[in-house]
Amino acid sequence: MSLVIIGTVAFDAIETPFGKTDKIVGGAATYASLAASYFCENVKIVAVVGDDFPEKDIEDFKNHHIDVEGLQIKKGEKSFFWSGKYHNDMNSRDTLVTELNVLADFDPIIPESYQDCEYLLLGNLTPKVQETTIKRLKNRPKLIVLDTMNFWMDVALNDLLETIKMVDVLTINDAEARQLSGEYSLVKAAEKILQMGPKYLIIKKGEHGALLFGEGKVFSAPALPLAEVFDPTGAGDTFAGGFIGYLARVGTVNFNNMKNAIIFGSAVASLCVEKFGTEKIKNLKESEISERIQQFVQLSSFVID
Repeated sequence: MSLVIIGTVAFDAIETPFGKTDKIVGGAATYASLAASYFCENVKIVAVVGDDFPEKDIEDFKNHHIDVEGLQIKKGEKSFFWSGKYHNDMNSRDTLVTELNVLADFDPIIPESYQDCEYLLLGNLTPKVQETTIKRLKNRPKLIVLDTMNFWMDVALNDLLETIKMVDVLTINDAEARQLSGEYSLVKAAEKILQMGPKYLIIKKGEHGALLFGEGKVFSAPALPLAEVFDPTGAGDTFAGGFIGYLARVGTVNFNNMKNAIIFGSAVASLCVEKFGTEKIKNLKESEISERIQQFVQLSSFVID
């Protein structure tokens, strides 16, 4: 099944209590496509970089059989750059530098070879760019997943609400769900958000797992307790990529497959945070993913006598 992922391919500089990096490759489309590639063999990305982006890092995409025809390279321009410092709890961070560069006027161009898209992941970008991407596909995909954040709720709420109407699955964190809905209870928040258009809602709760709402049902996925989290950057994007990658592999969208997809996405995300940047998820073995999935299954498996 053809999966198209749109988002940022960028440079990050990260500092956590465990250390710091110079410029390394990051971005929503980077993390999501790498994660999806472990489950889906037909991953295609739409993104933009400057000519400062190394060829060897584009080769990393190709080594994961990720189609990069939709990756625009702007001559004489610089790639998007973000720098951040995480606090000791690893849940909060300070943005030190944001340089939009090529992202400032990003116009998503959908190659003709991407028009067979059956699964679409709209990574965190301006709602207008996300909407444009949907409209430039000749046929509506079987499943459209949208990831967004509180920043767009602050500065482009009306555009975001219009884009939300067009998608099947919305993924946001618990604070964003409360902000978007105006409800403190996540159950009430979900009810309001599902009335905005999507069929399913995923509320990410970081170290406390995730909630799936849809079809009048609720599923609570656990979070795996980890001894060490080196770098949480990209964990949400990795989750989204693993989630939609699994659904593209099984080819059927229903609540039960969504539950499984959340576990697969959570498993890959839990591996991602064990090293800085994409270092871990670039080199995963199938056995590592399978073992991590089994840990998730055992975490919440019980029998009542």
